Amino acid sequence: MKKRFTALSTSILFGVVSAFSLPSATSAETTSLKGVQEERTGIQSEIKKTDQELLQVQVELTKLTEQIQRVDQAIIDNNKMIKDMELKVEASQKEISELEQEINTIQDRINKRNEILKKRALTLQESAGNVKYIDVILGSSSFEDFVGRLQAVAVLVQADQDLVKQYQEDQRAVLAKQASAEKKLKDFKELKTELEGMQEQILQQKEENDALKEQLKKLEQQKLSHKAELHQEEQTLASKEAELNQKVLTDPSDTVPAPSDTPIPTTSNKTINMVLHAGERFIGNSVYVFGGGRNDYDVAQGRFDCSGFVAWAFGEAGIKVGAHTDILKNTGKKVPFSEARPGDLVFFDTYKIDGHVGIYLGGGKFIGSQSRTGIAIADMTKGYYLEKFNGRVMRIIDN
Repeated sequence: MKKRFTALSTSILFGVVSAFSLPSATSAETTSLKGVQEERTGIQSEIKKTDQELLQVQVELTKLTEQIQRVDQAIIDNNKMIKDMELKVEASQKEISELEQEINTIQDRINKRNEILKKRALTLQESAGNVKYIDVILGSSSFEDFVGRLQAVAVLVQADQDLVKQYQEDQRAVLAKQASAEKKLKDFKELKTELEGMQEQILQQKEENDALKEQLKKLEQQKLSHKAELHQEEQTLASKEAELNQKVLTDPSDTVPAPSDTPIPTTSNKTINMVLHAGERFIGNSVYVFGGGRNDYDVAQGRFDCSGFVAWAFGEAGIKVGAHTDILKNTGKKVPFSEARPGDLVFFDTYKIDGHVGIYLGGGKFIGSQSRTGIAIADMTKGYYLEKFNGRVMRIIDN
């Protein structure tokens, strides 16, 4: 791009230098101007392509940023779940430890109760001598004594058996709780392991997303830098085009303005009159500037190009039109030149088709911003403008 631009600049410079040595526009200047325009068109196309690529990168960046936010939130949520699971594992381990302690306590009670039973049996034996339970019962002195002894032994044995049975039931219940708690602990540990594995994968995904985002950011910066370079080249070419425009736009030998006393007509339409007379104060007091007439400073200083002047003049009458010949040539209604009337736009093929525009005054005269004179009334019935007039007449005010 830069090599091509350098070569083109050399040809432009040659064309510009030649222009100062000749009394009128040359074919070399026209060729240089066309080369500049083609180069600008190519750069503008590349800018458009770069804009599309940049937009795609930015769309991908937006999507990736949203995904990164989702991943970051998933990491936070997963960390919370892991911490909750750690608390559940800790609680389950504590519950199992307490249940084991409870089981040991119940077993101790059962053991102690068995010792008590043994001691009672010994006490019964001692009270009746070194005899067995049956001897104690059968050694009664009377039937009543026998019944009494029998009931006493039965009550003691039954009570102790019931108590031992209750202890054993409690022990079984605690063992069931312990089994349940151990299952929960196992499940919690497995889930914690699974969560930790998921977290590792999510963190890996985060690293990949961050790396991809960094690549896209670099690509975005490259596209922005390339776009800035293209705009710089395009602006340089625009300046060169403006210089050549002023030399190719008119033939100095044929662009003598109409006499200063040429009257600007007044019609029955107030709006048309405002358009026709808007630039009257700038006649002989203005300058042609490519791109001029589009801000307050240019207007105050009388700096206009042809389309900028037309847009400003219609704006003074409250009518908004485009400030470029490519827009103006399609604005309003096309009419034949035989029907042209004051206020219509007339177009000329100068450095390009419809490259120059003015406001028709009638009688073969038009007012516009000419390259040599600024705002002036020109004659299109002879010389350069007769040769360059292409027959296009556009009517914007239709009454």
